[in-house]
Amino acid sequence: MIVALSGGIGGAKLALGLSHVLPLSELLIVANTGDDFEHLGLSISPDIDTLTYALAGLDNQELGWGRRDETWSFMETLGSIGGETWFRLGDRDLALHVERTRRLRAGETLSAITAGIARRLGIGPRILPMSDDPVRTRLRSDAGWLDFQHWFVRDQTRPPVHAIDFAGAAEARPNPLLLEALRSRPRAVVICPSNPFISIEPILAVPGLRAAIAACGAPVVAVSPIIAGQAVKGPTARMFEQTGMVPSAAAVAARYAGLLTHYVMEPEDDAAGIEAQVIRAPTLMRSLKDKIALARVVLSAA
Repeated sequence: MIVALSGGIGGAKLALGLSHVLPLSELLIVANTGDDFEHLGLSISPDIDTLTYALAGLDNQELGWGRRDETWSFMETLGSIGGETWFRLGDRDLALHVERTRRLRAGETLSAITAGIARRLGIGPRILPMSDDPVRTRLRSDAGWLDFQHWFVRDQTRPPVHAIDFAGAAEARPNPLLLEALRSRPRAVVICPSNPFISIEPILAVPGLRAAIAACGAPVVAVSPIIAGQAVKGPTARMFEQTGMVPSAAAVAARYAGLLTHYVMEPEDDAAGIEAQVIRAPTLMRSLKDKIALARVVLSAA
């Protein structure tokens, strides 16, 4: 079993690459749920959905989020009657959120719902929420405390961030299937090239998960989401700067201190201070070929 910790877009790219080089039953993808929130009365799970669409071949590669071949009649109508339109939900995407919300209110767990939707869409690897209990990422900014999606989407990351909190993490229970996989000594744990602050650290904040990864006896291989001091996509570099750190591949590795055995990073980036075996390889994934090539590098390192 390969256990991969993932956020949204960058993590989904590597997860897709792994799904092409592993038997599907041997890949378990742990999704961050700190980005989840309630909007328009619906339960939205952005990182789970990005992984689901990518692995089902339904992702909108032009936007980087949502479904392909999307239409926007719902949002246009909502805007015409004065509704909130800052978080865009396409017509096809909307169906998933409606069904998830219905099933959650009927008492099903997020894990069961995610697994059921994955089966319906023909997805082979397992996608597991890090926990079935709610964990919500909140950011202390110049505008006060903001829920993650308000800062990221509504406010377009403009308010500088000074601190991050994972509300509910201390009370959350780790996904039992994830704990079982870690106790069974997986072949490797892969930390995908996702934002460490808001994609990976919410997973590690769930009580017992960081310790379970450290004790699992498997290689722990991370891939840097920073190339030449810049994030491929998203606010990773900006969040390092706003919290007083220089954005770099090494700075990301330091966030995972005590966990990593191997670290995959660009050949030109500085590896000084990294306490893991450094693997030099191209990490930018523009095509499916790139994703598969990086997945092979990660598995070879493990």
